[in-house]
This record gives sequence, structure tokens and C-alpha cells, in this order.
Amino acid sequence: MTSTAAGGDAGMVDWRLAVSIGSRLAGEGPQVSRQDAAAVVAELRADADRSTGLVRDFTGLVVAERTAPVVVVDRAGWVQANADGFAVALGPVVDKLTGKDGRTPSGLARAIGSRVTGAEVGGVLGFLAGKVLGQFEPFHAPAGRLLLVAPNIVHVERELGVDPHDFRLWVCLHEETHRVQFTSTPWLGDHLLGQMHALADSLEPSGFFDDGLGRVLEAIRDGARGTSLVEAVGSPEQKEIIDRVTGVMSLLEGHADVVMDGVGPTVIPTVADIRKRFNRRRKGVGVLDRVLRRALGLDAKMAQYRDGATFVRGVVDKVGMAEFNAIWERPENLPTKAEIADPRAWVSRVL
Repeated sequence: MTSTAAGGDAGMVDWRLAVSIGSRLAGEGPQVSRQDAAAVVAELRADADRSTGLVRDFTGLVVAERTAPVVVVDRAGWVQANADGFAVALGPVVDKLTGKDGRTPSGLARAIGSRVTGAEVGGVLGFLAGKVLGQFEPFHAPAGRLLLVAPNIVHVERELGVDPHDFRLWVCLHEETHRVQFTSTPWLGDHLLGQMHALADSLEPSGFFDDGLGRVLEAIRDGARGTSLVEAVGSPEQKEIIDRVTGVMSLLEGHADVVMDGVGPTVIPTVADIRKRFNRRRKGVGVLDRVLRRALGLDAKMAQYRDGATFVRGVVDKVGMAEFNAIWERPENLPTKAEIADPRAWVSRVL
């Protein structure tokens, strides 16, 4: 795979170093024979293809099959893909902080150096690479792509002691819903990228490092008390942008959870057992894992699944799935963070 992150000027982040460190930290995952690995890959691809029609029938969202490719990767492949994605999504922010917009960067920004930030990003990617089961990459040209992380899926199905074939289809239902969300709503990826541009425009390079890094370190120290980096760094304007993104991400994750639970009982015999065991796992295992989850904002990610699913069910129960789908018509119809907690407010405003 050709890496956009690995080439060119490293700028503020040494992406090559980030990928190298992240891949080493991630490890290879569970031991699987070559024959079994090939069978897992084939099954995941088949399950993703099968999920397209299941998601369409449940949601009413229609997209052409294989609009965006399905790629089954290992942990190192996931690290590389996300480094490439971050390079695109964070490009406006990095350019602002390094002065590529014509302004002079702060002395501290220059002193930190791309290798330090590359090592930090690599550490985060390495931690996450062992957790993620799959994701949709909306910024991958031309129409995004769906990643399924085979070693993590095998690891979790073994850890939970669930039926592996049921679990693989269950995961694919969730991730395929994300593919359908973005490919049936072509403006959605551009909308999210626009929020990153807005965040970049709100940054003040001279003050970000002088003040922001102190808050980052404080957030990590206070991780056990529930402070995340997102909460620690940001002006009121930046937090308003983050709130908008949080509303969208809660919608996307909650909608996918509703679909997988709605479709699951018709095609996955053990879905109730899988959901119960998987929800316990989402809480994290061990003190270090819980602290890192809080510091990186992953607890907020888990809340997005819960709150977003409650929102989707609240709207669908009131107006039905067809009326709910107005949410995908234009950016103005997306829910705010406040509306995620109050489905009736969204119905009143949009419908």
C-alpha cells in the first residue's frame, strides 16, 4: 500500500516513526495457522458483502454494492492506514501549528520536533491497534474504504468464548453500517473534514503549546479521575466544534449499534449472548487500560455508542425509520450534542 503519511515533509509529525513505533507496540496478535488465517479473511470479506443487503433492508439506505472496498488487515496494516488517515484529517491543524499558512510558528513548536510528536502518535496508535475490530475510513480516496482487523476479531471472539462465525458477522454488520452511512450520504465525509478545517482556523499557534501542553500533561496525570485530552485542551470555540463532531459521531456509532442489534436476531442465533459479553468487555480490563482509555477519551467513545443508540431508538420509535432517514439529507439535519440527549428536540427541529 502506498503511504501518503510516510512520504514528503514530515512537518510537525514524523509519520514514518509513528508507524514504526505503533506497529512494534501493537504486536502481531493471536497465533493462527496460515490456513486458518486465510479462512478468517475469506469469511470476513463474505460477511461484509452479505451485510450490505441486510443493512439496506433494515435501514432503507440504498448504496451500490462494493462502493467502497473492504480491506482485511493485520495490526500493522491498521496502524499504517490510520497514520495515512490522520495525515489527511489533521493536515490543516498541523499546517497551522507549523506555520505553513504563512504565520510564524512558536519557538516551542519548532523545538519539540517531529520525532517527539511522531513517537507520541505512534504510542497512541500502538495502543489502539490491539483494540479496534474495524472502521470505515471516509477520507481514503476516492470513496472511502472499510477496514476489518482480523487478528483483533479472532482475539476477541476467543476471549469472549463466543461462536466465531456469529461474532464475525455481528462485527461486519456494525462496520458495514458505517460504510453505508458514508456512501449513501456523499457529503458526510466532506462535512467532517470541514470541521477539522474549522478547528485549524480556531487555533493560535503561539499559545497552544505554551498553555496546551501543560493541560495535556495534567489530563494524563488526572486520567484516573476521568479527564480526557479533548476536555483538557481547547478554547470555547474549539469545544463548540468538538461538540458538533461529538453529535455526529454519536449518531454514527449509535445507528450502527441499533442496526447490528436489529438485524442480528434474524441471522445470528447467539447475538444476545455476544452483546452481553461484549458490553462487559467495552468497560476495559485492568487499571492501566482504564486510565489510558480515560486519558485518550475512549470512555467518551463508549458513551457515544450508548447515547447514540438511545437517540436513534427514541426517534425511530416516535416517527419510524423512513422519517428518521431525513437525518442523512443535509448537514443541517444532523443532531447536535444536546439533541443526542433529547431525541424529541431533534424531531421538533427537523421534522
